[in-house]
Amino acid sequence: MPISRRELLKTVGAAGVLGALPGVVRAQKVALEKQSLTIAVGGQSLIYYLPLSVAHLKGYFKDEGLDATIADFAGGSKALQAVVGGSADVVSGAFEHTINLQAKGQFYRCFVLQGQAPMIVLGVSKKTLPDYKTPADLKGKKIGVTAPGSSTNMMASFFLAQHGLKPSDVSYIGVGAGAGAVTALRSGQVDAIANLDPVISTLAKEDAIRIIADTRTLKDARQIFGGNMPSGCLYTSQAFIDANPNTTQALANAIVRADKWIQAVTPDEIAKLVPESYLLGDPELYKLALKGNREALSPDGLVPEDGPQTALNALAEFVPHFDRTKIDISRIWTNQFASKAGQTYPHV
Repeated sequence: MPISRRELLKTVGAAGVLGALPGVVRAQKVALEKQSLTIAVGGQSLIYYLPLSVAHLKGYFKDEGLDATIADFAGGSKALQAVVGGSADVVSGAFEHTINLQAKGQFYRCFVLQGQAPMIVLGVSKKTLPDYKTPADLKGKKIGVTAPGSSTNMMASFFLAQHGLKPSDVSYIGVGAGAGAVTALRSGQVDAIANLDPVISTLAKEDAIRIIADTRTLKDARQIFGGNMPSGCLYTSQAFIDANPNTTQALANAIVRADKWIQAVTPDEIAKLVPESYLLGDPELYKLALKGNREALSPDGLVPEDGPQTALNALAEFVPHFDRTKIDISRIWTNQFASKAGQTYPHV
């Protein structure tokens, strides 16, 4: 039976629409084992987690056929607890948590990278420590971190260890990752702070802090950690990956698209996309912070080859009595999904 001209035009039109939505087409080719899932994150408004927000706001998860709910917590350690406890499926968090979990006999794996440097900054209060000279001056002081046990806690402890101080020489106070963190430093609740942008840029603009350690550039991060230090990523249990390989691939596709979009657009475009609350009342400062952190954001979702060992070395310095010989770093990461995502989406 011959097809009518009207039916032909309808068919061609539909094909044209689907062709313009490559994510939709690809999602339809492969059945997802799990369409609805929850991603836990600790401080979503931070630039550290920008690829997650972009993937959500740009509809990249939906393009892959995913119904992704984002559960935001005060810090990365809280997000980790959510996935271990079963209330979340995947974590958007710090790479090194996969190592800490394996040390406890729990096997979790990073499958797509969001950040290739930690982006964490340690600064001392000019109000409560106006005469700060060396890290030794922090002994007995309060350091604000996003949450105890989080990557901000680890970075601060690692820095202090390099200068002869133990974690017990200071008090770590959870202050979150937004306006509350800024208030904690301003009001003198803490004497120093390990946090990320836009929190750090806000405090620096006010001349409220003196920065003493900075990992927002690859050069500085390598100097502090001794190599490439992967940071924000999506990680989940090996059991989840084994049971849901297509869903895992769909998540990686969305994040790699977001990674590439961030590198391709201007800070103005990013500032217009994110919720107003992310800007902490100062859009221009947020855009300046974006420029300062762009290098630290992953361009392709791939974990650098030396990154896992660098993270292991850092964690071994941070965690008391940590036995690095029991860690198989080959089981904490894979580039399989990010590499395939890059082939699927070679351009923005």
